[in-house]
Amino acid sequence: MSSYEPTLINKTTAASAGLDFISAVMGAHPRFPRCGGWVLAFSALLSACAGPSAGTKKSLNAMIASQNFQGAEAHLEKVKESEYGRKNLVLYYLDKGMVQHHAGNYKESDQSLSRAEQRMEELYTKSITKTAGMLVLNDNTVDYPGEPFERALANVVRALNYVFLGQPDEALVESRKVETFLDEINRRLELKSVYKDDAFARYLDALLYADAGKMDDARISMEAARKAYEWYSSHYNTTAPRLDYARPGKEEGELVFIHYNGMAPRKVSKTFQVAWGEAVALAQASDEADAQFKNALTAGVTGKAVTVAYPEFVQDPFTIAGSEVRLASGSEKAAPTALMEDVSAIAIKNLRDRQALIKTRAIARATIKFVLAESAGAACDKKYGAKSWQAILCRGVGHGAAAATEIADTRGWATLPSQIRMARLRVPPGRHDVTVLFKNAAGAAVATKVFQGVPISGSKRTYLHYRTAL
Repeated sequence: MSSYEPTLINKTTAASAGLDFISAVMGAHPRFPRCGGWVLAFSALLSACAGPSAGTKKSLNAMIASQNFQGAEAHLEKVKESEYGRKNLVLYYLDKGMVQHHAGNYKESDQSLSRAEQRMEELYTKSITKTAGMLVLNDNTVDYPGEPFERALANVVRALNYVFLGQPDEALVESRKVETFLDEINRRLELKSVYKDDAFARYLDALLYADAGKMDDARISMEAARKAYEWYSSHYNTTAPRLDYARPGKEEGELVFIHYNGMAPRKVSKTFQVAWGEAVALAQASDEADAQFKNALTAGVTGKAVTVAYPEFVQDPFTIAGSEVRLASGSEKAAPTALMEDVSAIAIKNLRDRQALIKTRAIARATIKFVLAESAGAACDKKYGAKSWQAILCRGVGHGAAAATEIADTRGWATLPSQIRMARLRVPPGRHDVTVLFKNAAGAAVATKVFQGVPISGSKRTYLHYRTAL
């Protein structure tokens, strides 16, 4: 991928572009009598591209935690246009598909995730370098294409949808898409991508191949899973689980329980300011709304600060640290879940390893906006006089807008779990009540779920899943 190359701007072009920038800001909402109003109104218009609000994410998390998946889907429908919009269709269908999966609406979930995948393919087929040299007000103004790990997990969830629909061949097709996609990403990025393989997808491949009686393919996939988990151990500090793909014998079946645990980390916008001419970075710890306002005010008043915004992940805590599956009939048969996919660790490291490039591009973009504002101010000085109210207003609006429009891209798949855990338990054929104990870090049970009358067939696997976000 080529490096970011900011466009060279001469004085005449800069002045013209800067005045266009100022005119766009001042013309966005002419009823606002003060430059602060214009700046904040314009930045609010840009923020509308930033995906679901913090309030919506909080509401979705609460509904998921209370198992109110119907309410979560209804809320998504309600805010589809106002908070997602055209530029965030990928996010909308990812969030909707995950909620539908948890609700057991597998066909609907597959349809939603299919639409997300189609849109991601449309965006990924464009050259990755097309936006590398673009000057945009902020990254939220471009369509969200999804992170590589989000695209891979969309196929994993689609595969599981087909598992629960009893369509193993279709499940394998979706699971194998992950390998094809990651191969393409690694080829395009010349193996510089942090997220190179998905161990859980490989492991699921092995189980599904074994379920279909394709044991050679199962062996190959399991070997790939082992290598991927070794890589997970060094990159994400994820301990490799015990791996095997053996099918149960005729005298017993196998219960496979998938536990989606916690909420994925959320991105927040962090900022720092570089004093123009002094190149001194002033780190400021504040929340997103405060930072945006203070940066706009500071830059608007002094005209000497370049504001740079970058995203950072925050992991909200959750109580449940593990789980255990038991037969509720008093049998001693039990199995703890193992961590198969640390979604939070993958997301955080993926962003951290790209942070230098993100900040470099943000600094270049912010600097160009500063130059445009300065050039527009100089043009106003020449036209109206350096001490005229028009020139003062022109500089204030220009620098304030440049700062206020510097918002980090905090979009991401909000309804993903933090962890995907799994337990496998050999069970006699028949119908069984299955109890799942959800435990805290100390090993104490904090919640229980009972699945009644689960049918177990000899020599076959039966899959169950459950979501916790406490």
